[in-house]
Amino acid sequence: MIHLLESRLQNELNQRQATGLLRTLEVLESCKTNLTSNDYFQLRSHPEVIKGAKTALEHYGASSSASPLLSGFLPCHENLIEKLRTWKQKSAGLLFNTGFMANQALLTHLPGHRDLILADRLIHHSIAQALGKHATRFKRYHHLDLDHLEELLDQNSKSFETIFVVTESVFSMDGDYPDLSHLATLKQKYNFVWILDEAHGTGVFGPTGGGLAEEQGVLSEVDILVGTLGKALASMGAYVLTNSQTVIDYLVNFSGELIYSTYLGPPQVGAAEAALKIIQKSQATARSIRNMANRFREQLESEGWKTHSFDSQIVPVIVGDPKDALELRNKLLEHGILAGAVRPPTVPQNSSRLRFSFHAGVAEDKVEAIIKLLNKWKQRKK
Repeated sequence: MIHLLESRLQNELNQRQATGLLRTLEVLESCKTNLTSNDYFQLRSHPEVIKGAKTALEHYGASSSASPLLSGFLPCHENLIEKLRTWKQKSAGLLFNTGFMANQALLTHLPGHRDLILADRLIHHSIAQALGKHATRFKRYHHLDLDHLEELLDQNSKSFETIFVVTESVFSMDGDYPDLSHLATLKQKYNFVWILDEAHGTGVFGPTGGGLAEEQGVLSEVDILVGTLGKALASMGAYVLTNSQTVIDYLVNFSGELIYSTYLGPPQVGAAEAALKIIQKSQATARSIRNMANRFREQLESEGWKTHSFDSQIVPVIVGDPKDALELRNKLLEHGILAGAVRPPTVPQNSSRLRFSFHAGVAEDKVEAIIKLLNKWKQRKK
């Protein structure tokens, strides 16, 4: 029987390889400049972050050793939640082992059969995968198109008990983002439940690094805020923050993603808490990161490359063909520069791209070198 299974699986893998979509795990030791990392402030090796992880390790051990509802919820978890709540101006919160689990928990367990979910067309897979899992109906509005969202709200606001609107702040593949002030205005008009994923906004936006909602002054309007500890906070895990203790209590009672997993390890919690303290005072660095990304983006546009005009740390170079994306990525890697070759189904068809994730360790001369390598490749393709 295993041979029949292997034959079917191998056929599907062969199809992916033929179209340039096969994924593989690689140890990339030749990489000198990593522009795929989401460690935007380069804190994973920061002495204070390592110290935070080490202190928690020595005090609580290497593992929480149990689910949070048994004995895995430790004082370090409680302390981190309190600091996140204060930072993000919410009164209740919960940690999850990953951002994927946090989003799955929210979209799987909170909406009911009399509710409707409205989600951005390009929402992260951790949310998209949860849509349609149960009786809750869902619709996906055009990417960043809040006029289309308003049409759907107007058409459906009286037909459902609760409407959930779900979006990322900074989208992970393009670095673009919606007008959150406009979304807040729509919320006042239509009274939906607003879930905002600030995974890539945290640290890089806002006067204290609180994210795009903080920068645009709408934190108070967001009902449920999701974020990760594994990007700017240089650790792993995730959080859900809200002003509704009822939402948190419900997740504690009904979310299998929380209940049936050994809880987040203390070293990760200690590292995230230390990183949080640094980020809150690092907005000059955040501005520098975005400025460097903007200079790169402007040079791309002047050289005829397809990208976007949003002010964020994530810059895509859209080439279309997945094989071209792989070829270009490998050409850069020959020079010690690692960019992400992102292909369908992660992004829509015909939009394969290199994804450059700017961070505090990128120097201006490196931007010039990347532009030259990109242009040299493009000339050879003509």
